[in-house]
Amino acid sequence: MRHLLPLLLILSLCTSVRAQTSKAYQDLAAVAHIEQKHRAPMRDGIRLATDIYRPKTDKPVPIILSRTPYQMNGWVDGEERTRTYERALEWVKAGYAYVVQNERGRYYSEGEWDILGMPTTDGYDAFTWLADRPWSNGNIGLLGCSSTAEWQMAVASLDHPALKAIVPQGYGAGVGQVGRFQEQGNWYRGGATQLLFVAWLYSVQHDPLRPRIPAEATREDLLRLQRFYDMAPEYPKVDWVEGLKTLPVNEIISAQNGPQGIFEEIASRTPASEFWYAGGLYHETMPFDVPAFWFTSWYDVSIGPNLELFNHVRTNAVSPEVRDDQYLVIAPTLHCAYTRATENTMVGERSVGDARLNYQEQIEAFFAEHLKDEEKIARPQVQYYVMGSNEWKSSPTWPPAGVEMTTYYLNSDGNANTLNGDGKLTTTAPTTDTPDSFVYDPLNPVTSYGGNVCCTGNAVQGGAFDQQAMEARNDILVYTTDPFPNGVEIAGSIEPTLFISSDAKDTDFTVKLIDVAPDGTAYNLDETIQRVRYREGYDKEVFMEDGEVYEVTLSPLTTANYFKPGHSIRIEVSSSNFPRFDRNMNTGGRNYDESEGVVARNVVHHGGETLSRVALPIVR
Repeated sequence: MRHLLPLLLILSLCTSVRAQTSKAYQDLAAVAHIEQKHRAPMRDGIRLATDIYRPKTDKPVPIILSRTPYQMNGWVDGEERTRTYERALEWVKAGYAYVVQNERGRYYSEGEWDILGMPTTDGYDAFTWLADRPWSNGNIGLLGCSSTAEWQMAVASLDHPALKAIVPQGYGAGVGQVGRFQEQGNWYRGGATQLLFVAWLYSVQHDPLRPRIPAEATREDLLRLQRFYDMAPEYPKVDWVEGLKTLPVNEIISAQNGPQGIFEEIASRTPASEFWYAGGLYHETMPFDVPAFWFTSWYDVSIGPNLELFNHVRTNAVSPEVRDDQYLVIAPTLHCAYTRATENTMVGERSVGDARLNYQEQIEAFFAEHLKDEEKIARPQVQYYVMGSNEWKSSPTWPPAGVEMTTYYLNSDGNANTLNGDGKLTTTAPTTDTPDSFVYDPLNPVTSYGGNVCCTGNAVQGGAFDQQAMEARNDILVYTTDPFPNGVEIAGSIEPTLFISSDAKDTDFTVKLIDVAPDGTAYNLDETIQRVRYREGYDKEVFMEDGEVYEVTLSPLTTANYFKPGHSIRIEVSSSNFPRFDRNMNTGGRNYDESEGVVARNVVHHGGETLSRVALPIVR
């Protein structure tokens, strides 16, 4: 009997090996030890599900860790899923152990889930556990995009001795307050709520009454159970075009009979709420001293704060060596779509040419330097793609050297409404104020059309789309330069300042940057918004008085774009961009729990003492 028990244990652990027949799994099993459903212990006794794929070697190996809130099972609905095996195979062949771990409260991990889990404690404890494995060389690198990236910065601030390098990609949801941005993980832009998290949380947050694996279940139990219990809720599909119209905002998920969770509580916060500073977001007051290779993209929701964080670390990392060990790639793609670039890369309707890059090769070389102590390979500090000219460029800084901030003024005879109005962008400041006005009705908002978005289901398709049809609306002000006889390149932050007035206590103002071709095609580049009550800072609400004029500085836009000869730069101004951003109900109330709003008459002033303008980073 005492000889039978070890045999039964071995057979149990090998069950998944025999049962999984995909080529991806078998290729991986030929070169790797596959150890699924370990449970890494946290300091409070909670255990996190951890899958390990490590080379068949007697030598200690470094670790690539990807920590995720998403499904990482090799089985889903009784069928094999091979994506993780394919990624693991790449890293195992390169000489690394590839480790995937679920955040607490997700799938086979114990505990209660928050939107960032508990990265500053769970991440640190996971590093300690992994570094102590007998097969580990004690060096850990972090890799991932979006939700597998956003936790990396805050845990890096804890300076765990095993954490040697990070590669965050599309990481904006982990950026709290940095520089000119206080988006609190992309929850806001300019104090307005970004509705992407409503659709995302509907399909991600686990109801507190969900089924759970009993605490007494063994690893052998989990290996068996994962074949037919993937622990993945299957939520009914929602038409988010209609779903996001639900009022009040804090009832959007409950109106779909969706899972209970943390959404309603987060929806009630303000941009300066203390709760944003108690979790896993990285804020500029936190230390940072880890080499990093940052990956961003022009049509990602978080491009502005992502670049702000890169520059913050370049300037403020604890040691000079780490300040110089920061690298950046800016691709012309949607969120986390870097490797899907082709020789004719499309973002929405716009072709941006051949935007491919040797991502895997560069990332492997970066990790080899820091996890294997291999020789450092020279690389540009910044690699960025210029749309329009459709080319990769490099620079030691962002923005690149040679950028000159040039002011363009909003100008009109008071009729800038629609594409057919008289709005212009000029380098000469108008001497008299001939303001433009429009009516903003929160029940008839300007529809989001393309843009720098993520995760809104079917409600918004990201990328560049011809805005001409949208510009037929009377509640959009349109300001356009004369066509450029020679090409103009911009690269960096676009900084809008508006002088505004309104008959409402509070409202929003939006700005969109557009490349206009000679045939009229108008492709959007970036967009921003500002909730006017926060114009003096996010720690206070200051409402407007009817008839008073206020200066409002909006969060910067950012891009690198070449406006070809004959093209023009266009700025759109309005008061809504829905459903990318929630609608301001114009009442001065809490907005998230309001079902009725008021119509606002909003005015943009430009001339004399009220020079509405935009500063453009023109490459000379």
